[in-house]
Amino acid sequence: MRNRLIIVPTYNELSNAPLLIRRIFKQIPNSDVLVVDDGSPDKTGDAIRELQQEFPTLQLLERKTKLGLGSAYRLGFAWGLERGYEELIEMDADLSHRVRDLKKMIDEKELQPNTDLVIGSRWIPGGKTENWSRGRELLSRAANLYVRAMVGLGVRDSTAGFRIYSASMLKRLNMESIKSEGYSFQIEMTRAVHKLGGKIIEVPITFRERENGVSKMSKKIVGEAMILVTLWGLKRFLRVK
Repeated sequence: MRNRLIIVPTYNELSNAPLLIRRIFKQIPNSDVLVVDDGSPDKTGDAIRELQQEFPTLQLLERKTKLGLGSAYRLGFAWGLERGYEELIEMDADLSHRVRDLKKMIDEKELQPNTDLVIGSRWIPGGKTENWSRGRELLSRAANLYVRAMVGLGVRDSTAGFRIYSASMLKRLNMESIKSEGYSFQIEMTRAVHKLGGKIIEVPITFRERENGVSKMSKKIVGEAMILVTLWGLKRFLRVK
């Protein structure tokens, strides 16, 4: 069995992804990395191929067009499970997730080996954000409060995309039923783990706003999340499976 696979979706992250890859292999040298690139026009894929000559455990899956965050992770999970990884990690390519925090999350997973999902959380004691406006912070906190109220997950940062999943839990999930493509994918995955009685823990992290490139957040992504959370909440209150 191989230990862990770090999955990094990319789309136009030429200024960030290569630096992240170098940091990962420097600070966590015993991990493998899989980049899922959605045909980045800025040639992110070409940069990753060059790095493969330096880092033999760096893998690249290239798709012809932008297909979404959720499908990138579903593809990465399937690829990792087929190759026997015990832990599959989600990490953003834009340097908003710090490798030093990933080390903390891995350490906590080792201390609690029966954990099914580790979430790098901004909204528990010790967690924070850097270079966010007060308005953006309030919006994120409010969104997570709404998710907790509607879906009842008991998780403070269910929209977080910095995660460690156990392979055993991913094998139990019906990934074909996970339909979200935007950031609601994180909420839907948390909900699925919770419904199966999985053990979820949150570890405080510092989330840093990107310095280079363009955020992938959009009104469409926010709208998808709000609609789905509302539907899941209604099903919960009406006790519809």
